[in-house]
Amino acid sequence: MSLPESMSRIVVVGVKSRMEEAIEAFYSVRALHVIDHTSGVDDMPIGTPLPTNAKASERLLRVRSMEKELGIGDNTETARVPVVDIRGQISSGGVEDVEAEVLKALDVRNDLNQRIAELNTKIKSLELLAAFPIDVDLYSGYRSLAVIVGTVKEDPTEALKALQDAETFVSFKKKEGGVAAVFVRAEDEGKASSILSDHGFAEIPAPDGKGAAPDALVVAKASLAVLVDKLDSAQKEVEALHMKHKAFLRASDEELAIEIEKGEVPLRVAAGEYTYIMDAWVPTKRLQEVSAELESMLGNSVYIEFAETRGRNLHEEDEAEERFKVAPTKGNNGKIAKEFEYATSLVSTPKYQEIDPSILIMFFLPLFFGFMIGDCGYAIPFIIIGAYGLKVTRHKDWRAIAMVLFFGGIWSFLFGFFFFGEALGMHFIGEHGVVWDPPVGMTWEGLLGVTMPDWFSGIMVNGHGVSKLGDQVGMLLKLTIYVGIVHIMIGYICGYLNVRRQHNGKHAFLEKGGWIIQFVGVVVLAYAVTQSLFSDVPMEGLNLCLAILGGVLMVSGLAVNIKSEGAKAGLELPGVLGMILSYARLAAIGMSKAGMAMAFNYIVLTMFLGMDAATGVVWPSMYIVIPCLVFLGFLHFVVWTLGILSAGLHALRLQFVELMTKFYEGGGKEYEPLRIKRFRTFLTKAETSKEV
Repeated sequence: MSLPESMSRIVVVGVKSRMEEAIEAFYSVRALHVIDHTSGVDDMPIGTPLPTNAKASERLLRVRSMEKELGIGDNTETARVPVVDIRGQISSGGVEDVEAEVLKALDVRNDLNQRIAELNTKIKSLELLAAFPIDVDLYSGYRSLAVIVGTVKEDPTEALKALQDAETFVSFKKKEGGVAAVFVRAEDEGKASSILSDHGFAEIPAPDGKGAAPDALVVAKASLAVLVDKLDSAQKEVEALHMKHKAFLRASDEELAIEIEKGEVPLRVAAGEYTYIMDAWVPTKRLQEVSAELESMLGNSVYIEFAETRGRNLHEEDEAEERFKVAPTKGNNGKIAKEFEYATSLVSTPKYQEIDPSILIMFFLPLFFGFMIGDCGYAIPFIIIGAYGLKVTRHKDWRAIAMVLFFGGIWSFLFGFFFFGEALGMHFIGEHGVVWDPPVGMTWEGLLGVTMPDWFSGIMVNGHGVSKLGDQVGMLLKLTIYVGIVHIMIGYICGYLNVRRQHNGKHAFLEKGGWIIQFVGVVVLAYAVTQSLFSDVPMEGLNLCLAILGGVLMVSGLAVNIKSEGAKAGLELPGVLGMILSYARLAAIGMSKAGMAMAFNYIVLTMFLGMDAATGVVWPSMYIVIPCLVFLGFLHFVVWTLGILSAGLHALRLQFVELMTKFYEGGGKEYEPLRIKRFRTFLTKAETSKEV
């Protein structure tokens, strides 16, 4: 459990003429969380973007347009480019030069695409009109004669006979439809169109050209083949430009976006005629360091004044000016716990005044996941996949998943080896039928025909591990209930500490103390009652004292809750027991996974392969064994996949619903200092001292 880092507020006053240099310094220290200035505050307006922003924005627009046309995206792999090189190319007109080259190739390709589209339309028309003995040039060029050409869904031959002084041509097939060409006096065009419309008419453009339609069709197809070849060459030219310029364009995109971001910093500060004023939050532990660095880089052109170190009590936030009320939240976690901040962020960013649950999630999420899996065979793929994911991915979503798989796999292996003593649903040690009840399972000793040494059984619970499906199920359920009690109590204690820090001890007792007392009372009373009901312990002596103590605590806690929250607090009393019982699913999910694995082992090994401890393990022909083992591997893969979903989701649910709701509110403002993250470009050694 940890609080976010302590934050201090500073005021930076500088010479406006050196703002561009100051912005570079602000980014280089990587610690200033700028508090946006509101126009009119302190009678000072906000600043204006740097003069270079307009040109940079124009170039960035061009770069992204070229990236879109060339099919270059965020996932396009490119070599990293030195910053000094890309800046030199941009300033010397590299973007404009590449744009001219790209646009030239794109114009050729687009022109060919348009011509091919037009030619395809012409070919389609010619194919339809090839059935008529009419030259192509006869479909147009008349003054007093209207020509209507198109497709029809029904045969209009009889209906067209009503037209006087008209020449009609119809080619129609009942299943496929047909095409019609009508030559009619101009004044009868409307009548002809009406007749054709009643027969599902759709007009097609009359093709240009000369000669018979079949001959024109041959010429058009030959022209199309030529254009297609040219388009293929043009497309290859575009692909060549993609390969040639992708590194430059991606690097330019990044560098120009950085330049624009820096150029917009003045929009976040107050700027007068000669000076600028910037308010910013800085981690308290870096306050002196940041001040010294800025003064070293900017000299007499900057003055830094300490304003406050924000405490954790909410009255400081309430009394602050509106734009200074909320201090940003910067996680104060170690390298591993930091990876679990993403899980916390799925709910919300922690408040500056409350405990960050990331450390608790780091411990309990993999622990619960590993307990529910609890199998050495399933654990190994989790560890491998998790380790590989942590090595190759930089995306926070995938790193969070990989972290859970890696550490969850380690816990699963530890539980599977030392506590449950099993792999792939089979215990390591024990004769056939000894561990399982009913005796339908197999053990690795029986399957492989070996005897494990005594030291091997000595490192496992009970000498062979705890059976998830035997007479120790009750013990597993009790264990998960006790784990749940501890887990929930940690949440309540964190809630009490949060409120005491944000307000005072009295406030904390009224808001959270009653729930702690009530929770302890429910646990003690439930323990006494269950001992009496299920363990044949009479309700007398110590057991009776525990029941009375639990009842008193429960009623006392409820009274405190009603005083602070009203009568509705009493309605939540049954939910306390439900929260505790929800942890029984830690055992239930492990049991369901083990039951499926045992059933699959029995189906394949005993029913298909005929292995039976009573007659000894006799491996049949390899022609039977190999397909059966492949099928068994697939079945275990199904169990493994379901384990990810069920164990992963339930472990996460217990953190979000049962633990964090006891103390976590969220709604904080994430710490976002001025800093640059480079992925497509890199700084040379000479530049590293200026920017990281």
